[in-house]
Amino acid sequence: MTLEFIPAAKPLIGDEEREAVDRVLRSGMIAQGPEVVAFEREFADHFVSGRETVAVNSGTSGQHLGLLAAGVGPGDEVIVPSFTFAATGNSVALSGATPVFVDIEPTYFTLDPAAVRAAITPRTKGIMPVHLYGHPFLVDEIEAIANEHGIAIFEDAAQAHGASWKGRPVGTIGDFAMFSLYPTKNMTSGEGGMVSCATGEIARNVRVLRNQGMEKQYENEAIGFNARMTDIHAAIGRVQLTKVDAWTAQRQRNAALLDAGLAEISGVTTPTVAPGAVHVYHQYTIRVDAGERDRLHTALKDEYSIGSGVYYPIPNHRLPSLAQFAPGLDLPETERAAREVLSLPVHPSLAEADIARIVDAVSTLIGG
Repeated sequence: MTLEFIPAAKPLIGDEEREAVDRVLRSGMIAQGPEVVAFEREFADHFVSGRETVAVNSGTSGQHLGLLAAGVGPGDEVIVPSFTFAATGNSVALSGATPVFVDIEPTYFTLDPAAVRAAITPRTKGIMPVHLYGHPFLVDEIEAIANEHGIAIFEDAAQAHGASWKGRPVGTIGDFAMFSLYPTKNMTSGEGGMVSCATGEIARNVRVLRNQGMEKQYENEAIGFNARMTDIHAAIGRVQLTKVDAWTAQRQRNAALLDAGLAEISGVTTPTVAPGAVHVYHQYTIRVDAGERDRLHTALKDEYSIGSGVYYPIPNHRLPSLAQFAPGLDLPETERAAREVLSLPVHPSLAEADIARIVDAVSTLIGG
């Protein structure tokens, strides 16, 4: 019998999203318009306690424009993790500043506060921690360091819609926060990003920069970009907002089932949730021995028809594009994580039978 493939991630697009797109197409207003305005307001109310939020065409654009809007540029340094998607370091480099890569702590895969403290110099403009896999970074410790040194926090919340730290929603902590709306994220607009802004000045700067440097048509006041979100994408996102809480709850239930099923398997370390943290499980990421990880990844697909993902196999500080900023850098926890992590399916379309199959496969391949 051929097993039905279980994908590592699965975007959920239904009839409501299709109807919303058709509504926009019939309206004739396809570029940035009233759907974007409504989506910005609704996203802000849903996730970031009403903080002013600006829609852009991708998460990476949001990160880049957020940095520029916050005054980051040549001569500045921004501390970032190396264990993340390259967009984090890329956005700093694109702003003209220098990404300073530091190590992660091993439990939650987020910035190590001690490493952050050791990396601060007179040129440090800010810290850009990543809420990786849907788990918040160690907010108390990173915030204390930022306050002590008078530097900013810029949140990479690409994977963390709805996560929180001791009751504080992710996206309300830094001078700005970027959320991605890529298809595999916990909710999508097809493609896009949101920038949650702590001040009206930052929000206005992002709006100007996303629109060719102008707030009023043909009155270009800055050299800007075309990073606008379309009404088509916003309409999809507005529908997804009505579904994301239920999807998040299902992800958390799926993660609990995986936790229970994998708990007794020697050689497998399941995700840990920090006290006071709400994890939204963009990814369910386990650790296995470095010598077993690639074998497990391949065997799950070939023998059990189960997808999985390695996020991320090459640390940013060793990528050809970013290695120039980190000559000779040694980040041992980052390197270890890159050898050991594997993300198993946790998306809300999984049935309990799918989860049982995943647990049985891992148990057989690692614990058998």
